[in-house]
Amino acid sequence: MGKKTLFLLCLVLLSLCANAQLLVTVSGVVYDEKNQPLPKVTITLVGLSGSAISDEHGKYTIQSRLSNFSLRFKLVGHQTETIKFNAQKGAQLTRDVFLKPDVKELKGVKITGKQNQLNNAQSINVADLASLPTVSMNFEAILKTLPGVSTNNELSSQYSVRGGNFDENLIYVNDIEINRPILIRNGQQEGLSFINPDFVSRASFSAGGFNARYNDKLSSVLDVRYDKPDSNEYVLTAGLMGFSATAKANFKNSHLLFGLRRKDNRNVLGTQDQKGSYRPSFNDFQGLYQYNFNQKFSINTLLNFNSGSFKLIPESRETQFGTISTPMRLKVDYEGQEVDDYYTYGGAVTALFSPDKDVSVKWINSYFEIKERERFDIDGNYVFEEVDNNYAGGGFGPIRKNRGLGNHYSYARNTLKSSTASTELKVEQRVGKHNFTYGARFEQAKYTDQINEYSYLDSAGYILPANTNSFTFEDAVFTNNHLKINTISGYLQNSYAISPKTDVQFGLRASYNDLSSELLLSPRLLMLYRPDEHKLWRFTAGVYRQAPSYRSIRGLDGALNLDQKAQRSYNMSAGYDFAFNGLGTRLKFTSELYYKYADRMIPYTIDNVRIKYLAESVAKGHTYGADFSLGGELVKDLMSFFRVSILSANQDVINDSYVAKDANGQNQTIYPGYLKRPTDQKVNFSMFFQDRLFKSPTYKVHLNLLYGSRLPIGAPQIKTYTDDFSIPAYRRVDIGFSNDFLDASAKRKPQFLRRYFQAVMAYVEVFNLLNINNTVSYLWLKDVNNVNYAIPNYLTGRQLNFKLIFKIKGS
Repeated sequence: MGKKTLFLLCLVLLSLCANAQLLVTVSGVVYDEKNQPLPKVTITLVGLSGSAISDEHGKYTIQSRLSNFSLRFKLVGHQTETIKFNAQKGAQLTRDVFLKPDVKELKGVKITGKQNQLNNAQSINVADLASLPTVSMNFEAILKTLPGVSTNNELSSQYSVRGGNFDENLIYVNDIEINRPILIRNGQQEGLSFINPDFVSRASFSAGGFNARYNDKLSSVLDVRYDKPDSNEYVLTAGLMGFSATAKANFKNSHLLFGLRRKDNRNVLGTQDQKGSYRPSFNDFQGLYQYNFNQKFSINTLLNFNSGSFKLIPESRETQFGTISTPMRLKVDYEGQEVDDYYTYGGAVTALFSPDKDVSVKWINSYFEIKERERFDIDGNYVFEEVDNNYAGGGFGPIRKNRGLGNHYSYARNTLKSSTASTELKVEQRVGKHNFTYGARFEQAKYTDQINEYSYLDSAGYILPANTNSFTFEDAVFTNNHLKINTISGYLQNSYAISPKTDVQFGLRASYNDLSSELLLSPRLLMLYRPDEHKLWRFTAGVYRQAPSYRSIRGLDGALNLDQKAQRSYNMSAGYDFAFNGLGTRLKFTSELYYKYADRMIPYTIDNVRIKYLAESVAKGHTYGADFSLGGELVKDLMSFFRVSILSANQDVINDSYVAKDANGQNQTIYPGYLKRPTDQKVNFSMFFQDRLFKSPTYKVHLNLLYGSRLPIGAPQIKTYTDDFSIPAYRRVDIGFSNDFLDASAKRKPQFLRRYFQAVMAYVEVFNLLNINNTVSYLWLKDVNNVNYAIPNYLTGRQLNFKLIFKIKGS
């Protein structure tokens, strides 16, 4: 980290110590109507952000900075209880609570809640998303502050988890698996992700060791829930980068969610080195409607239309790179344009039947279709030169030496149409002390891919072979692919308590697809041990399989490797969570050690956000590391988080030896052995810190700091995998300032706003506060000596943003 970053971190840590104060502690036991302890009860501070969950004995502990406050006790299937407290600072209170059953709730949800709670996942504080300063405007931005997650691109919603790539991550919305576009090459082409942040009521994320009810992927699961809203609400967000409008409505036997989002980040894109006319336009329409026929049966319908259009007419580019002793400068003049667009539409219908309190049956039917098109025809005339760094006027001075002069041309007319249709049955059932989950799924995926792309690099005539008028293109791909994949899968999972302090979960997942014609078996184990209400030990073990997908079987030349087999890894992890009092608040420390050995992987390279598989190759490898995080309400009503992740990810591509000349000119066989994977980011650190300004309860500051160490990368035009070079460390600080004009603790509230709105919040954000040039990829060019140079492609610079959020509560 630079000096500015370290100084800023020191200021934050000093602020933490300054905000410590005496807390009121409330503890007790939550019981049901039969005086039996109730586990998994959510206890929240009304109007504040603190929360706790009762343990298996019904015990809970929660702290408040205020002496006058209310606690809300909530559990699905029971009536919510709210209790007021008035105590002195530092008081230790004891209060037992009794919750009555709620006959209006669907009876089967008790089983669903129990199954969802026993997993190796962490809850995401969705309330923080609006305050998180982020360029992407997507829900996935908050994942990049979590342990085990790494990224080096603020424009993209893609992320890497514990050495895996983005294709290895699962995303669910209301148990519906979500697919993403494939053709996107650059983060600037990405639009709005499927998840509408205003719809999310709760979410959890597992960085590994997830259970058998989730599909076959190698790395992680993001599980998002759109639940019934507490009341009617209307939310409007408008800013320099777009707007969103959300309506939530409750009816007698149903509820409705409807949202519209639009994103236009041309101002942010204009801070990149490549100048031109950026015209991005991204839109999303989403609606959910659920009707409850009676206490046992309901139907839920989710519909979505998502469109993205990225247009660029490049004009010029000037990039400074090199070393202090040898500074270089690249200048490019462009002709042509780029036009990319994609459309996603579809939906799902889910029927939920709960014949009694011990059985829940869910039938999910979904269909989604994505059409993607790439159109670019760009000609760049470039010159790069060595400049004088001893210029008396400061900065870079006159040209010292001309290094290269040439032309780079890229062309593409690509179209990919993909569709996924699935039907799935899920059953959750309690039998004595055992909670069973089992289900079956059929999926059919279709792909129609037309690829027509090529590029060439002409540096001082080196592209032209001797004694011929012809030349070959680089990265030339001309092919048409058609593919259909049918997959049948099922799972069986059993959760039960082997002792009052120990829970165990066994699961087995099986799947078969007609592409690889393999029966894939994935046994998975999870054990939780709670010595007391402040501590939790976790252990997971399992075999994880990932069947071949269209992207993984498509090689660099566009040809499909139809003989590719499923990837396989053996995973183990051990974690420890501990809650304690410190810095005047309640803090939670989480940690996890993990090890993954893969005896079958498909190697790949990454260019910006595009994953290029070496479809004909197979590798073995291992990944191991540790994740640590510390979080809590360091400032009243505001949560802050700090995390550190340490990682090592290596792989050995099988049969990748080659013959090369030694120093004496003799042929020798080279065995590369284990190399770093493209996601081998050794260290990741993130901090999301919130504080109050001017000792005012309404003015707040939100600081997001990300650091990721360097990433390995190979040279271009090499058909085998290498890790010869590296992308520099990713460093970024985003900061936001907000004011809620109608905050409950505000001394003066504008009468006009108070009359029509429940909340009015203004945000001023500074993206890339330190204006750091982060590298996302390289442009490889040759000089007059036919030597390759890696010219960095930088991400976005410093940019100011402004947005307003209006909330209206309905009746």
